[in-house]
Amino acid sequence: MLSFSDRVEVPKHVLVCFLEKECVLLNLEAEIYYGLDETGARMWQLLTTAPNIDNAYEELLTEFEVEAELLRQDLSELLGLLVGKGLLRIHSVGVESAPAI
Repeated sequence: MLSFSDRVEVPKHVLVCFLEKECVLLNLEAEIYYGLDETGARMWQLLTTAPNIDNAYEELLTEFEVEAELLRQDLSELLGLLVGKGLLRIHSVGVESAPAI
């Protein structure tokens, strides 16, 4: 279950290219491209650079005129989609990832 105290990581098999205010994501394992519009690209930027999902959420609340609960729902849906497509990984608080060999 997703917790906003979790952090987000971009897997090594994902390439990201920002084009103006949008971005293109390439899953090298699946060999499939995905696109994010301006809002999705900003969510991606904050999710992948913030210490946890909640920090990204709080920053998005300051940048966009949106109801808090709607943003929470939209962010959760986007995260679910991106994780499902292998474009992001979620790490729970207190759980360290194993080092690559």
